[in-house]
Amino acid sequence: MFTIGDFAKHGGVSVRMLRHYDAIGLLPPARVDPASGYRFYRADQLARLNRVIALKDLGFGLQQVQAILDEQVGPEELRGMLRLRRAELETAVAEAATRLARVETRLRLIESEGSMPTEDIVLKSLPAVRLAELTATAPGFEPEQIGPVIGPLFEELCARLEAAGAAPSGPGTAYYEDAGPDGAITVHAGLPVAADAPAAEGVSVVVLPAVERAATIVHRGAMDGVLPTVQALAQWIGENGYRSTGYAREVTLHYSEDPAEWVTELQEPVTAAD
Repeated sequence: MFTIGDFAKHGGVSVRMLRHYDAIGLLPPARVDPASGYRFYRADQLARLNRVIALKDLGFGLQQVQAILDEQVGPEELRGMLRLRRAELETAVAEAATRLARVETRLRLIESEGSMPTEDIVLKSLPAVRLAELTATAPGFEPEQIGPVIGPLFEELCARLEAAGAAPSGPGTAYYEDAGPDGAITVHAGLPVAADAPAAEGVSVVVLPAVERAATIVHRGAMDGVLPTVQALAQWIGENGYRSTGYAREVTLHYSEDPAEWVTELQEPVTAAD
């Protein structure tokens, strides 16, 4: 037998918690000394305590915990419930990290208002380019929505071209189109190929048309941090008598396993403002 203090220590809980569990009938002691009122617990009651704590961490209320334990849920079922809860918590942590990154990006934008450099922006024409491409749909145009779509597209495109023996003849190009009124975006991942390149299974070949005028800027680093560059480009377009006529193309000038070393040119088609 263990005193309540020793049982709490071995169970990794507080004495106060054990007293509460006793009061609501969730984990009564094995014996209560009638003279002193001291509570005593058996070692095998640790198994029930472990289940109580595990189910609480799964988000169940104490009444639900008691009902589950009274139905004698087995260890394998409990393990399955814990795995599910772990997956939910991991998802919540990842979503929180994504929100934090968005907040930090917006803070940097606010701090740099009025000082975003625009001297590196160049107005130029873009030639037509023949692309082998794969497409998919993203739920929106935010970087965190585009990234999980465009990365796998390029990986699959490279694999299919390699399998067909079709070598790309230039840098990768991503471009975008509205997919519908709900804000969804059609994502195109393309690599330039020669006219006589072998056909690759499931890969479309398109000619991306020439653009008479595009405002271009070079972004260095991962694309999930592209917003300051995008807004610098927008500032230049607005201040120089132009308006945008579509989504910017993204041309990879340098690719590395380390996203911090990426170099990407944004090419936004423009026309003279009215």
